[in-house]
Amino acid sequence: MNQTRAGGVLVHLCSTADWAKAQERGVHRPESLASVGFVHLSTPAQAHLPANRLYAGRTDLLLLRVDAARLTSPVRWEPGVPTDPDGMVFPHLYGELPIQAVIRVTPYLPGRDGLFGPIAPA
Repeated sequence: MNQTRAGGVLVHLCSTADWAKAQERGVHRPESLASVGFVHLSTPAQAHLPANRLYAGRTDLLLLRVDAARLTSPVRWEPGVPTDPDGMVFPHLYGELPIQAVIRVTPYLPGRDGLFGPIAPA
């Protein structure tokens, strides 16, 4: 699926160090932008899936809530990985994430088992 959906709140996970760099630059440029050409985003209901797959046990993560209407680059909804639920697609931002699009930043901490749970809607 390669469609664009406008509006709503999306989320992005990053380290506290990466967020500090983004604030200095005015944009967030994660490694994925250079390596695969996009910034990984999720819906609030999906955030725990990539968090557990990529960051289990980490305690330095921030959850950036992003106002999709403030994004200046295209967002395409595309499949994640084969282990994601059938038919699930994730929003991918094909450009830098401007810090002006970030409307809330909160710590995203794992439970005692090192795993991340679903986040509550904002």
